[in-house]
Amino acid sequence: MMQEQLLSRNIVISGGSSGIGKECAIECSKQGANLLIIGRNALTLQETMNSLSPGCHLSLVIDLNTPDEIENNLLGTLSTFGKIDGFVHSAGIEKTLPFDFSKPPVFRDVFNVNVFSGFELSRILSNKKYISPNGASFVFIASILGVVGRAGTVAYCSSKGAVISGVKALALELNRKKIRVNAISPAIVETQLTKTIFEGIPQESIQCLTNMHPLGFGRASDIAQGCIYLLSEESRWITGSNLIIDGGYSIQ
Repeated sequence: MMQEQLLSRNIVISGGSSGIGKECAIECSKQGANLLIIGRNALTLQETMNSLSPGCHLSLVIDLNTPDEIENNLLGTLSTFGKIDGFVHSAGIEKTLPFDFSKPPVFRDVFNVNVFSGFELSRILSNKKYISPNGASFVFIASILGVVGRAGTVAYCSSKGAVISGVKALALELNRKKIRVNAISPAIVETQLTKTIFEGIPQESIQCLTNMHPLGFGRASDIAQGCIYLLSEESRWITGSNLIIDGGYSIQ
C-alpha cells in the first residue's frame, strides 16, 4: 500500500468548494491530511466535506473579496484546528473583458481574490502561534496566463503575474520560519466552470483551444497531484518556484 504523503498534516485550502480547490482537498484527504477548507458558499463547501476521506476536517465560509475581514473570520477556527503544516490558495476569479471596459473596479475585484486574499491568508497563517514548529509549505495556484498573457484578460493575467512574482519574495521572507512557498501555473483545466463556459461558445473555438494544448486539456486532479508534491517532504528542496502544468500550452 502506498504511504500517505500528508499523514496527519493540517492543511488550509482556500477556494475548496469547487474546481481545482475541491479536487485538491479530496486528494489531500486521501493522503491523510486534516483539512480546513475555505469558501464563500456553505452549500458547496458541505459537498466538498462530504467527498473527503476520513480525518479531522473543518470548513469555513469567508468572502475573500473583502480581504480586510479575513482575519476576524478566521482566528476562532484556527485556534481549534491545530498547527498549520500547509496552505493552498486556490481561490480565484477571472473576468474576460476588452481593455477599454476594464475600469478600476474590475482590477480591484480580481486582485482582491487572486492576490490580496492569498497574501493576507499567508500573513495570518505564518504567525508563529499557528505554524508548525517543523515549518510548512504554501502553494499558490497561479496560471500560465501570468506568464504568456492573452487578449481580453488584462486584469486576470496581471493578477496571476503578481502571484508568481510575489511567491518569490514571500519564499525569501518566510524562509526564516521554515516555510517554503511555491506556485503552480495551469493552462485550461476541465472543471464544471469551464464546461459551463464551453456550452456558450462555438465548437470551432473549443477545438482551437484544444489544439493549443499538445496534451489536451488538463484535469483538476493533475493540479492536485502537483499540490500534494509541493506540500510533501518530497519537495523539501524547492521554494520560490513556479511549477508549470499546462499540457504544453506554453511551449508553442
